[in-house]
Amino acid sequence: MSLGPKILAYRNRQFRLEEAVDAYLKRIKQRASLNAFIHLAEPSLREAGRRMDARRDSGKTVPPLAGIILAAKDNIHIKDQPTTCASRMLDSFVPPFSATAIRRLQQAGALFIGKTNLDEFAMGSSGAFSAFGPTMHPFLEGKLPGGSSSGSAAAVAAHLCDAALGSDTGGSVRQPAAYTNLVGLKPSYGRVSRYGLVAFASSLDQIGLLSHTVADSALLLKYMAGHDSADATNAPVPVPDYPASLSASVSGMRIGILEPLPDEAAQAHFDTLSAQLQEAGASVRRITLSLFDYAVAVYYIVASAEAASNLSRYDGVRYGRRASHAESLSELYRNTRSQGFGEEVQRRILLGTYVLSEGYYDAYYEKAEKVRRLILNEFNQAFTKVDVIISPTVGGPPFTAHQDADPLEMYQSDRFTIPASLSGICALHVPLTTAPTETPRGVQIMAPAFEESRLFRVGSALEEIARETRHG
Repeated sequence: MSLGPKILAYRNRQFRLEEAVDAYLKRIKQRASLNAFIHLAEPSLREAGRRMDARRDSGKTVPPLAGIILAAKDNIHIKDQPTTCASRMLDSFVPPFSATAIRRLQQAGALFIGKTNLDEFAMGSSGAFSAFGPTMHPFLEGKLPGGSSSGSAAAVAAHLCDAALGSDTGGSVRQPAAYTNLVGLKPSYGRVSRYGLVAFASSLDQIGLLSHTVADSALLLKYMAGHDSADATNAPVPVPDYPASLSASVSGMRIGILEPLPDEAAQAHFDTLSAQLQEAGASVRRITLSLFDYAVAVYYIVASAEAASNLSRYDGVRYGRRASHAESLSELYRNTRSQGFGEEVQRRILLGTYVLSEGYYDAYYEKAEKVRRLILNEFNQAFTKVDVIISPTVGGPPFTAHQDADPLEMYQSDRFTIPASLSGICALHVPLTTAPTETPRGVQIMAPAFEESRLFRVGSALEEIARETRHG
């Protein structure tokens, strides 16, 4: 059941939240092999459910999101619940405050069932790089759900919660959404406050959503977005009433299909989609972004540089893990970081430190930032000709569990999602099939910054096209 009908059913007293909480907790334990959750908020969640039920049953008005149960990626703070970032470095950290996005959703009546697994510090594209073990795909045996928001994707796809928050730095919401057949939203940079999100790459990180329908993402974004003075990167831009602006019509819209496509199967898929969009009243044209192929290299310079800077605070002195044996300060740093960080995080710290070091900053980091600006300029030019751009979200099948993936192969798996992250524009993955397969059949929609309404309009139209195709 999507969120709107579930909220209405709760208001009409068709179920009790306390019972819904127990049903989800039971299902999570039945599917423990997925390893989707790191922490469950059982006692506090049950009490919150009882309080909301009592409020409703007494005849008082309940908040607009009362009746839904969410999960949050474990790099987003919830007060008095552990935040580990799936790392040994933070295995005992409990934040004293909640992220702004969490707090706003709670104030609107949503309950949070717990914290989900992820690639350590959100660095990964598979779901394998967690100190708590990999997240497994809910439906494809032996496969991983993608990352880094692996636990959030698995939890929503397996119906262990109604929807979930993730974070998207280079595709970490959209890519696992593609592999688990979910809707995955990366809002524009600055649309949602980053306050309470543990930093990976500060100029790229954005809290996003994984849900079953486009309407669900529109509803949740309405309540979690908006200006926040606690986040200097958050934009003071009005938040539209996204659910009210939803439309299943693309009549009159200008839609660009990104080329070249990765293979003949993708070409055939997008040819069919183009014809369906034109039949629905949209004008469709093929477009090429010449700098698209440079995005992966630019991203791994910029993101790794910012990661190296952000993660320097984890030194064994101020907070987090501390090595037990060290005879000097430098040895304390070395032992703490070697023991606390996993292999992928260490790899990115080393890469970031290198590109920021004397003699290499100009050659790598500064040049990457210039190319990043050129990629944004190219997007802006394209958006004078089209309202949205549609592309694949992923270029291949999900990774296999226990596979020794080549790091470069893993990095290349994000080649379709990274450009939108570098540019700060908004992007949405929409599935076009009813069940996950080895070859995902969904699309990514990209729109200019702060034009999420366009994503939802096109996304809901694609959902309708997919329904008609299945039933036709």
